[in-house]
Amino acid sequence: MKTRIILADDHQIIRDGLKALIEQEKTFELIGEASDGRTTVQLTQKLNPDLVIMDISMPGLNGMEAAIQILESNPGIKIIALSVHAEKQFVAGMLRAGASAYLLKDCAFRELKEAVTLVMQNQIYLSPKISGIIIKDYKEKLIKENHSVFSVLTKREREVLQLLAEGKTIKQIAGNLFISAKTVETHKQNLMNKLSVYNLPDLVKYAINQGIVSL
Repeated sequence: MKTRIILADDHQIIRDGLKALIEQEKTFELIGEASDGRTTVQLTQKLNPDLVIMDISMPGLNGMEAAIQILESNPGIKIIALSVHAEKQFVAGMLRAGASAYLLKDCAFRELKEAVTLVMQNQIYLSPKISGIIIKDYKEKLIKENHSVFSVLTKREREVLQLLAEGKTIKQIAGNLFISAKTVETHKQNLMNKLSVYNLPDLVKYAINQGIVSL
């Protein structure tokens, strides 16, 4: 039986390269592609794949938020993060969100194949380059989450935070999330109060530190 895969990355050239490699594998079937997190979530709900291979830094809705929403709808879907980021906040964020594997984009395709095999056997895979980071930081960062963005803010507040950090206006955010501008303002004020952050530059710094957006 083939592993049915959705590929999500905001760079067309990355998707094209992976698509060509995936389609050469007899046990893989690429059933969908997406260039942003929100489309990825919608595709998984429509196509019900076995596996999603996704980037972390995607516009509108990042890979961490997309993973959370995907697994809320269908916990059986496996997620592999494929990223240029080796920093611990990105790795920890994706694992916390429910990803089963984390690979760096400079890996060979054979490593991705190995990760797919292990993940579909309900195992965890981490690129060798980043496994040491997780082991070293496990007790400090994965257990002590009392003030992480995921425990402090609601899902909607995190979405508003990302869009604000990406430079979107209140009107644009309202349109993206299909809510009123007044509701966006309320979410913005609530997340500022929770974080004790009262200006946009500091909000952007917080979003970067938490891995919500990247430079």
